[in-house]
Amino acid sequence: MPVPEELRQILVCPQCKGELEYRETPEVFICRACRLVYRVEDDIPIMLVEEAIPLEEWEKKE
Repeated sequence: MPVPEELRQILVCPQCKGELEYRETPEVFICRACRLVYRVEDDIPIMLVEEAIPLEEWEKKE
């Protein structure tokens, strides 16, 4: 089940407070400014900077 639209609209990057790009498959949030990817596990966004994946590393896995 995807993250609800209402939640997607209010989430921001915890590091820069910037806008996030939402991807449904795989379900992640991407901050282009910080170049970080935040995973969604069991329908819960993991919005911890320490848990974020660098965008370059994430793109290699795709």
